[in-house]
Amino acid sequence: MGVNAIKIGIVTVSDRASQGVYQDLGGPAIKACLEEILTSSWEAAPRLIPDERPTIEQTLKDLCDREGCCLVVTTGGTGPARRDVTPEATEAVCDKLLDGFGEQMRTVSLKVVPTAILSRQIAGIRGQSLIVNLPGKPSAIRDCLLAVFPAIPYCIDLLEGPYLTTNESVVKAFRPKAK
Repeated sequence: MGVNAIKIGIVTVSDRASQGVYQDLGGPAIKACLEEILTSSWEAAPRLIPDERPTIEQTLKDLCDREGCCLVVTTGGTGPARRDVTPEATEAVCDKLLDGFGEQMRTVSLKVVPTAILSRQIAGIRGQSLIVNLPGKPSAIRDCLLAVFPAIPYCIDLLEGPYLTTNESVVKAFRPKAK
């Protein structure tokens, strides 16, 4: 891909997957879902890291600031367990939080499983990048990404990022009509 390629960060936060104890299923699930959703040409910037807040923060900063990702999607570390610190790391590196993303993801997830109220995913803006935390389970990743993606292209437009197009049979991007 060229210099102007659309880059999307895909971050799996998992102690065990980063140590090779088990296979990362979350990152590939995000990539597969994005391949289904997006018709724009894009390139993934994947990362597999442990549940360590300084590492998560640095990874998010690098993907946004150095790699120029317009969108960074994380999986893992959003539950109530002691080592789940992805939302705290995300909040620490963001200029603004977008509460509606977490609200929408929990609403969709609650239709599937009552423990969705334990999920703490958030989303926020760092510079010209949108960061979205997704849950760790691959089926939940898909449900949540499909639920929030209609707003993502317009959010990236507002950040003066690249124009993302979607496969409308999967997700229709919502953009307000010009006046």
